[in-house]
Amino acid sequence: MSKKSEFFSGTGRRKRSVASVWLYDEKGEIIVNDKPVSEFFSGQEETLEWVKPFHAVGVSHPQAKFSATIKVYGGGKVGQVEAVRLGIARALINYSAEFRGILRSTGLVTRDSREKERKKPFLKGARARPQYSKR
Repeated sequence: MSKKSEFFSGTGRRKRSVASVWLYDEKGEIIVNDKPVSEFFSGQEETLEWVKPFHAVGVSHPQAKFSATIKVYGGGKVGQVEAVRLGIARALINYSAEFRGILRSTGLVTRDSREKERKKPFLKGARARPQYSKR
């Protein structure tokens, strides 16, 4: 790859995961946490998930048109792959503003705000209460 000067960035979050995406307009590899994306997200469902933004804008083979550096931390695999998907969608919007409507209509720009509810004092969990004994 040549020197990476111009890039398009996007940040994605899901549950406890945070992904920072730097997208370059050149043919190359997509690297996630210093590993190839096929090694980091090895499952078929995970692969189908992170390529959704590219397919929505008409790029069938992302590595033939783009290269990317992605740093993701926190949470589990599902949260991480969904954070990466949102980060890629936001980076594509920075790449071309005309992608915004396409990605918005497919629901790829909307952040899923569901988080784990915190444990409350004197309760066993977020809502579970200790067993009640009437007598």
